[in-house]
Amino acid sequence: GVGNVVCIGLNYSDHAAESGMKVPGQPIVFNKHNGAISGPDDDIWLPPGSQKMDWEVELGIVIGERAFHVSEADALDYVFGYTILNDVSARTIQNQHKQWYRGKSLDGFTPMGPWIVTPDEFDVRKSWKIQSRINGELRQDSTTDRMIFHVPYVIAELSQGMTLRPGTIISMGTPAGVGMGFDPPKWLHPGDVVACSIDGIGTLTN
Repeated sequence: GVGNVVCIGLNYSDHAAESGMKVPGQPIVFNKHNGAISGPDDDIWLPPGSQKMDWEVELGIVIGERAFHVSEADALDYVFGYTILNDVSARTIQNQHKQWYRGKSLDGFTPMGPWIVTPDEFDVRKSWKIQSRINGELRQDSTTDRMIFHVPYVIAELSQGMTLRPGTIISMGTPAGVGMGFDPPKWLHPGDVVACSIDGIGTLTN
């Protein structure tokens, strides 16, 4: 089953810039509650009030082997496969707390899918197009090679002193183009269709 959901924040420099934050010198690590996970075509629950609902398309790594103190050179041997994750965020709640956990962990705030693609079909070391669309309108448009900290480094770094068990999900951060990055911001509203795509994997629609 699904274990921990470990997220890497501000892992694209353009997203750090639109967030008004400095590019990190080390991976920023936070969690999402695994009870927030939902599937493709599931509805995203919008909490009551103006919570400034946002989307973030991200590459998700599914750990398949127990990883502890692994090297960067061997890190990909511990991957079961890759998927797409939408790191849905209630910015009002997120900004009320010093930690990001609650504003990103409400029910349904972690859609994943539409399936898991195995490493023999998806070479994560290549550059893959990563995009999001809201009601068909392109919002995020980047490539996975623009991540600041790439998959092998992140797996190796996280495994130093912390066992990554099978079923752990690592979400690799989002590029620019989220709602809060627009002027004025563009938030999600009831009935909006969010489509998150990564070439080589597919499209996650909610």
